[in-house]
Amino acid sequence: MRLHLFRSAMGATFACLLGSSALASTLIVHAKVVDGSGAPARAVNVRIDKDRIVAVGALKPAPGEVIVDAKGLTLAPGFIDAHSHHDRQAEKTPDMAMLAAQGVTTIVVGQDGESALPIRTYFDQLARSPLAVNVASYTGHGSLRARAMGQDYKRPATQAEIAHMSAELSEDLRAGSLGLSTGLEYDPGIYGTPDEVIALAKTAAAGGGRYISHLRSEDVKLDAAIDEIIKIGREAKLPVQISHLKIGIVDRWGEAPKILAKLDAARAQGVDITADVYPYSFWQSNLSVLLPERNFEDRAAARFALSKLTTPEGLRIAVFAPDPSLVGKTIAQIAAERRADPVETYLALTRQSEAYGAAHPDIERVDAVIGSAMAESDIAAFVAWKYAVICSDGMTHGLHPRGFGSFAKVLRVYVREKHLLTLEEAVHKMSAQTAAQLGLAERGAIAPGFYADLVLFDPARIADRSDLDHPNAVATGVSKVWVNGVVVFDKGATTRARPGQVVRRAGWSSGS
Repeated sequence: MRLHLFRSAMGATFACLLGSSALASTLIVHAKVVDGSGAPARAVNVRIDKDRIVAVGALKPAPGEVIVDAKGLTLAPGFIDAHSHHDRQAEKTPDMAMLAAQGVTTIVVGQDGESALPIRTYFDQLARSPLAVNVASYTGHGSLRARAMGQDYKRPATQAEIAHMSAELSEDLRAGSLGLSTGLEYDPGIYGTPDEVIALAKTAAAGGGRYISHLRSEDVKLDAAIDEIIKIGREAKLPVQISHLKIGIVDRWGEAPKILAKLDAARAQGVDITADVYPYSFWQSNLSVLLPERNFEDRAAARFALSKLTTPEGLRIAVFAPDPSLVGKTIAQIAAERRADPVETYLALTRQSEAYGAAHPDIERVDAVIGSAMAESDIAAFVAWKYAVICSDGMTHGLHPRGFGSFAKVLRVYVREKHLLTLEEAVHKMSAQTAAQLGLAERGAIAPGFYADLVLFDPARIADRSDLDHPNAVATGVSKVWVNGVVVFDKGATTRARPGQVVRRAGWSSGS
């Protein structure tokens, strides 16, 4: 007689006790174990019992134990997506095949200043109907601002409104939020003053949280934006992370060493500043982000954006609620169809989107564009920086391939093809280092006591297949993935198991 453990189609866990013996453990043998620490691969066995790793070493099978023969493949900690939007419409794809196929077992959401509020309600929802992967979340400054200020947000917040935001942030921290995220190029966060952000960052610090930011500028005013996040880290006395670090202006391509020198200097002065990076030279955002003054009649600003920040040929519509037939077309193509100037075409589309969004406030995403903007050499330098980790900034849908390929691409391009990183260095950046930088406890390493989030893959074969023409093509080369000890991906397909857990920040307790 034994304890049978199974999961329902809704992902809830049930146990049926038929006797006194425990559910059989699993022993993974004949694997090359890259444990996440950065140390060289080892030929050791790994034992899983329930949702934890219980032993690593020269282990012999126990009676009745499930044996998984790795056949010489690499076993690594499940990868952690440091900046993800895969929670958007996740209920449509709860098996998260696009993530499992890359070996991703945990996503970190609530990014760019946008999050569920209150976070406790979101976490309760995930507990009732989990995903195949784990979820951690920041609290979004923009979401706090919207709650405190409503539609009257195009101004500095009052002290009373900042106090309202601070109180909600404190409540989220008590529920397990990782800290505060900002999207300072987006409405409504763009109107938040530095003093407002610092005040909220101090609240995050007092609650044991961290700060992560889509900077105020990733192009023209990049230096000032980096200075701002350094100041936030220094004055609020908390770890700060730059989201999807990039140089998004042609005139500054090649300046990654200069940017990294600034970050290293701040670290030398005691500011715990880090970054995450995705391995693509094109971004996805909304139409208005190229106009920081939000003047949709400014032809000079639009002309600058379409020559220095991207090009009409390099700016592709990914979402456009007012006219979905435009999705997949570039500004250049739309302008040609209309026999119009690309600058005016871009401004007209932006005005149309803004008007549509105002008339349909319940629509989650009115528009999105993909823009080519970065130099490959800068991306490589940022990926290689000691304090950079890997993210996707991706979604479960859309036309940007990063949500389906980022982690596999790092292993294909920067490990196997360019030899920029060793396999052990890349795994470290995608697991233990990410967990440490974001404050995730007992995740990201193959060690006794850690959660059994694991990926078994072939380093010689793992590869991304998604690109702009095939954005939703899943990666290849991953053999098996465990999340909290449960197999969620096997032999090229998901198992439909949904053992994902809510991951709260290190140090959190139910009595917080």
